[in-house]
Amino acid sequence: MITKYIILFFYFGILFLIGYFASKKVKTIKDYYVGGKKLGFWAVAFSSRATGESAWLLLGLTGLGAMVGASAFWVVLGEVVGVSIAWFFMAERFKELSDKYNSITIPDYLVSRFNASGNTLRIIAATALSVFVIIYVSAQIDATGSAYEQFMHGNYFVGAIVGFIIVLAYIFTGGFVAVVWSDLFQGIVMLLGLVLLPIVAYFAIDSTVSVSHELVQLDDSFLNVWGEGGFNAVNLFTIIGYCAIGLGFMGSPQLFIRFMSIKDKSEIKKGRWIAIVFTIITDSCAVLIGIYGRYLLTSIGETPESVLGNGAQNVLPLLVEKVMPLSLVGIYIAAVLSAIMSTIDSLLIVASSAISRDFYQQIFKPNKTEKQMAVISRFITLALALLALGVALVIAVTSPDRTIFWFAIFGWSGIAATFCPTIILSIFWKGFSEKGAIASMITGFLCVPLFKFGFTAIDGVGIYFEKLGELGPAFILAMLVGVTISLITNKKEIL
Repeated sequence: MITKYIILFFYFGILFLIGYFASKKVKTIKDYYVGGKKLGFWAVAFSSRATGESAWLLLGLTGLGAMVGASAFWVVLGEVVGVSIAWFFMAERFKELSDKYNSITIPDYLVSRFNASGNTLRIIAATALSVFVIIYVSAQIDATGSAYEQFMHGNYFVGAIVGFIIVLAYIFTGGFVAVVWSDLFQGIVMLLGLVLLPIVAYFAIDSTVSVSHELVQLDDSFLNVWGEGGFNAVNLFTIIGYCAIGLGFMGSPQLFIRFMSIKDKSEIKKGRWIAIVFTIITDSCAVLIGIYGRYLLTSIGETPESVLGNGAQNVLPLLVEKVMPLSLVGIYIAAVLSAIMSTIDSLLIVASSAISRDFYQQIFKPNKTEKQMAVISRFITLALALLALGVALVIAVTSPDRTIFWFAIFGWSGIAATFCPTIILSIFWKGFSEKGAIASMITGFLCVPLFKFGFTAIDGVGIYFEKLGELGPAFILAMLVGVTISLITNKKEIL
């Protein structure tokens, strides 16, 4: 136990040092929110991937791999496609436009792109970010408590609060620069941890045993990529839902702010392959960890959740304790915390910028100096973080059967459905109008809870919407509404 705490002490010490040195580079609000737009491709590539993965990768996707087996690789495919489209087809154009408008936040970019006539677009963007960021951050705080409980055998609430305080400390001082530098460090820790564990687990298995045969004995559909029962309508909707998770990489503010912060477009070309390879390796290894964990930790006749927890989300810590020496267990605690903190810090900075700059300054206090806004931004970050902490603790008490995977995906889906269709259309279609953007964002924002809690309750077809998830249909509807309203408003202007 002492070894674990020593490793964690050094890990957190590095984060505090990053925050300290990053604070020396924060002179203006532009530095605080986008690092002065001077960041290099290594930092941005690792930061975007560490932020995009979050706790759901190490605890959620590993758990999904343990629950459903080979069909979890559809999530990997969806993510790789989404990341590839973002880096190859969207990043350079977005960087060009955001530099042209001198934008330092996503609402900044949208207002300039549409030459917005009022504050409606800013208000909707800031509101949507605040709501879903709080949900998403609360999911990460929840994962912090769960990780502490599993790895350290300590109290859930102590782990959640301590992790929250640590990540807030380096954001509060260093802003976006601290976020990106820490993400680079944390991304490396995540990568090494995810690659090493399935390799060690593989060699821990008796070489005379047929793993595939044993897995089929545990669950006869475990190695079927179509899931239980083979190819059918329910499984098709499930697979589409898994793949649709990748849509969130095509315009989510916490990811695209990194394209805004990169030094120039040539750095994007250098960083794209790093981001894609990182995604392929980490996501594939996460699923393999779940599969090997199911084999090594459960027996025939046992349900995975009875051994591995809700959604099998404890498979990684349990597998680490089974196959790894004690001295390395602390590294895996750091890896899980890396995934969690790299997302919390990015989301808080994005939401803070939306409220302080795009709502408070631009609408109510345009004469505030940059020095004043930098101070205000820090306190708004603190307020948002405390609210997210409160939500996480309330949900922990009221919903003990929650799973980290779907808790995080709901917040992820809300941000993605609200912003991704609008960002995509704003980049590729000159005819996309301000009213179309507003309608698209409102549609995406409202459809996520509607599909999550409304359509899933409909008799007969609810199961299909449950398997499909909320992001795919909300995304498509938001895109269609944006196009339709833009065509209507453009036609009226011509007439």
